[in-house]
This record gives sequence, structure tokens and C-alpha cells, in this order.
Amino acid sequence: MENFMESFAVVIPAYNEAATIRPLVERTLEQQLPVIVVDDGSEDQTSDQLQDLPITLLKNTSNAGKAAALWKGFEEALKQGVDGIITLDGDGQHRPEDIPRFITASREHSGKIIIGSRLHDRAQIPPRRYYANRFANFWIAWASGMPLLDSQSGFRLYPAGLLSSIELDTGPERGFVFESEVIIEAGWRGVGVHNIPIPALYDEAMRASHFRSVLDITRITRMVAKRLVSRGMYLPGLYNALFRQPS
Repeated sequence: MENFMESFAVVIPAYNEAATIRPLVERTLEQQLPVIVVDDGSEDQTSDQLQDLPITLLKNTSNAGKAAALWKGFEEALKQGVDGIITLDGDGQHRPEDIPRFITASREHSGKIIIGSRLHDRAQIPPRRYYANRFANFWIAWASGMPLLDSQSGFRLYPAGLLSSIELDTGPERGFVFESEVIIEAGWRGVGVHNIPIPALYDEAMRASHFRSVLDITRITRMVAKRLVSRGMYLPGLYNALFRQPS
């Protein structure tokens, strides 16, 4: 019999998301899962928008970065004893209505990270973001030993067992580096990735992305380079990145 995950929680990191966070969380609650929002030191009314909703609201006293916000949410979800943790961003870029698809995929691909892939929807993605993501995909696929479709997507489902077994730097400069490093750590531990297509939502009304293409890709590349050097450049990983088909 397959070992299906049975319980899930949703973690939403939020920094200055007052304009979008309430409708996003309300739609997430409709999925009938526990919701954990981490207000990462917002300077607007992000937390005020959520006070009357049946969620777990955690707060950082100052902006600690996405990595720290995610990890704080992970720790709370793990305390609740869930089997899987779903993450999505607070800016409305991800559709909570797609959460059931992630759960279905986790049952069909037990033990894997499920990542929502947007790069198939190229026409909807700003060119700079598209090429930055493609560049990051290659390096992270090489270092993890797994071909990837969208290494920078924040819409994911993580097996709780993976998160409870790893220790990674979650300092302020590790924001988007952290999500990339989790994939590499997973690959090194034999935990695979399965991709599902999701729409690329880039509305002109959305706030500017916290992802800074040049700076964050530079930080990711530095992290990947250190990982590769530590494994003698990991040539089997390069072969997998170039010639294996993503799941």
C-alpha cells in the first residue's frame, strides 16, 4: 500500500502585503487546511488585515528575509504534526485553488517535493525574470543532480520529513537562496522533485517583486558554486541536468 501523506498545512510568508493578503488567505482557508502566515516585519497593515481570520499568525519584529519567515512557518507546521507543508507567496502570484493539485501530485509521487512550474507560460512572464529563472534552473539542476523546470517558484509542497532533517542558513541575505538550497539538499538526500504546471500570474497591479534578478541570482550562483566545489564539481549532476527529463 502506498504511504500517502494525510495532513497538510499552508505557510505564507508576507512582507508588506496589505493589499493582497486578506483575499489570498480567505481563498486558502477555503481549501480546508490549517493556514500559517508569517508577517516578516511588515511596515504596512499586513497583520491588521488578518486579525479576525482563523489562522496562526506569526510575526517577526523586523524584516528578517524570506528564508527566516519560511523557516518560522515550517517550525510551527512541524509542531502541528503535519506530513506535508505547502508554501505560496503573499502577493497573489499563486492560486490557492491549485492546492488540491499539489496534494494529488504528492500522493502520486510520494516523498517528493512538488513544485509549481510557470516557465511554460513564457508569454506571461517579464523577459528579465524568465531568463534569470532559466539561468538559475541550470545551476541548481547541476548542483542537485535533478533536472528542474522552475527552481524559483515559491508554490511548493514539501515532505515534512525532509524539512525536519535539514539545517540551512536562514540569514537575511539567504532569502531566495534558501529555497534553491533546499532543492540541492533534497537531491543530495535522494529526495526527488516532481513538477506540475501552474499559470504565471504577473498583474500590473501587483506590487514590485521582492526578487531582485541580478542580486539574488548572483547570491544563488555563489551558493551553488560552493556546493559544486565541495563535491568536486559533481559531474554526474551536470549530466543529469543536461540529459535527464524532468519529472
